Amino acid sequence: MADLFDLTGRVACVTGASAGLGRRAAVALAAAGAQVVGVARRQEPLESLAAETGGAFVVADIADRDSITQLVADISAPYGAPDIVVHCAGINTREAADDVTGQGWDTTLALNLTAPFFISRAMVPAMRAKGWGRIVSFASLQTTRAFPGGIAYGASKAGIGQLTRAMAEAWSRDGITANAIGPGFFPTELTAAVFDDPERAARNAAQTCAGRNGRMEDIDGPLLFLCSDASAYVTGQVLMVDGGFTAK
Repeated sequence: MADLFDLTGRVACVTGASAGLGRRAAVALAAAGAQVVGVARRQEPLESLAAETGGAFVVADIADRDSITQLVADISAPYGAPDIVVHCAGINTREAADDVTGQGWDTTLALNLTAPFFISRAMVPAMRAKGWGRIVSFASLQTTRAFPGGIAYGASKAGIGQLTRAMAEAWSRDGITANAIGPGFFPTELTAAVFDDPERAARNAAQTCAGRNGRMEDIDGPLLFLCSDASAYVTGQVLMVDGGFTAK
């Protein structure tokens, strides 16, 4: 049964791998045997990640749609075309609805929603040729819940839910599954404002069924499940890893 989660021989690409859940995802996939290529804009943390995982990295702005063909070529250079792509890169401008700017909206949608689709689509031909592929995007509590100051971010993450279903419909017959993970509150750069306020963090923890916020290791099992043979018949789903926040 352990072989179901073994990623030996697989090539995985993780965007947003320089920090937070993206870095954790890269480390977890490498520990399961995958050859990992981390992608982000900051070179120094990517170098540190590569040293830890024995993997490779690509410094890039994934929101630059005109460069995606070259990006996928660069990602494929070290180990070959990816079997697995995990979309962790994201931004949350936290602008109130009345204060949302055109630039803030466009930047959020480009990174959080547009990039996962076009990068995935560029990787599909190689996955299709192998008859095996895993696309895992990162959804959010805001995929289904409205939070103050989250209108652009929430719209992008709601879009991830539908994008996941649509990609599953398009490509699952080729052996390519498309799923998403919806994390609750985890201590990352993106949620620093939450965890820097102990009262707010405690309030969020109290809203879960588990009575606590997420720990980085809580993401490992769900991620490996969706990236491995264990989830061969699971596609088009958003798996909430939130301690039951959305169940209450």
